[in-house]
Parts: sequence; structure tokens; C-alpha cells
Amino acid sequence: MVFKTEELDAGSLYQLLVGGVLPRPIAWVSTYDAQGIDNLAPYSFFTVASCQPPVLSITHVTPGDGRTKDTLANIQQTGECVVNIVSADHAENMNASCADYSADISEFEAVGVESVESLLVTAKGVKSSKVRYECRLREVIEVSDQPVGGTLILLDVIAVQVSDSVFVNNRIDSAALDVIGKMGGNDYCSTESLFSLERPILKDGKS
Repeated sequence: MVFKTEELDAGSLYQLLVGGVLPRPIAWVSTYDAQGIDNLAPYSFFTVASCQPPVLSITHVTPGDGRTKDTLANIQQTGECVVNIVSADHAENMNASCADYSADISEFEAVGVESVESLLVTAKGVKSSKVRYECRLREVIEVSDQPVGGTLILLDVIAVQVSDSVFVNNRIDSAALDVIGKMGGNDYCSTESLFSLERPILKDGKS
């Protein structure tokens, strides 16, 4: 089947994009607001934008009612956040933090997630997260303010905290980190089954 995107409604576009761009890593983003209330929410439109300088990107998808979610509002107010990486043992709490809590309720407390002080930012991290990226806001780029439109959040990474349990031979061990990924609908995937492929090196244009 072929779909011309200009002929599709927002819901159909969303399903075609999230149903094919898989699996998606999950940024469990912790922030705080001007009143000091902590917020914790997962984002599956998440990746590395640059390594030098180190920059992460998260996309805030505009809800159907057009409102700005707490995470984006908090980052714009305070200029910082922590991106906590989601391992398999975080799955239930991460999913619970998706609930539409009001801005005056901390998901850390509502869901029962223990927080930890960060090194260089005021935003707290998820204590049990084995990899935490402390970030300052670099830029916010509004792609579209329409329902399911996107606002790109670029974050400068100023500190990385990595648990000794997953740092092996001077690198983060993916098997030990045991992350989960977002699939379409309510589905998630694990990284229990791993395989390796050596990157080919061409000599004189030939393999």
C-alpha cells in the first residue's frame, strides 16, 4: 500500500510513523517547576543529536488539546533536566508515570520512584537508573503546534552518571544495562536477544 501523507489525518499519520520507526529508545525525563515540584515522564521520540558537543534530542508531541506538557514547560522555565535510561526493571514504574497527573503532583511520589540529587543540575534523577544524563537546555524548535505536531528539544549533556554495574572495559555494556524500547501501541521490547555484526571495511572500493 502507498499512503500520500497530504491525504491523511493526524491520527493516521501518527500510527504510520510510530508503527514503523521501531524500536524507539525511551528517555525518562525528570524536571522541576518554578514551585520546586518534581516531574517525571517518559518520551519515546528520543535520540543522540551530536557527540561533539554532546547533545540529546527529545520531541514533545503536542496533545490533541494543544496544551504544553509539564516536561516541556519545566525545561523552558528552568533550563535543565535529567534523562534517565529505562532498564527492564523500570518498566512498570515508567509506564505508571505516563498517567496524566496534574502539575502539582510529583510522579516520583505518586508512582513510588526514589530520586537522587544530581551533580551539576538541580533536577533530580531516578536513583535506580543505571545511566543518567544531566542536561541543560540548548534550543527548543517548534516544528508544528497542530495536534500530534512536534516540538524538538535539544539538550546539552553536561554530566553522565553511569553505574559501575554496567560499565565494563571502559564502555557501557548493553547486556548489563538491559534497556527496553517502545514499539507501536502499548507494546514494548527488550534487548535480551543480542547479536553482533562487524562493520565492513572496504579496500580500494571492494569488500
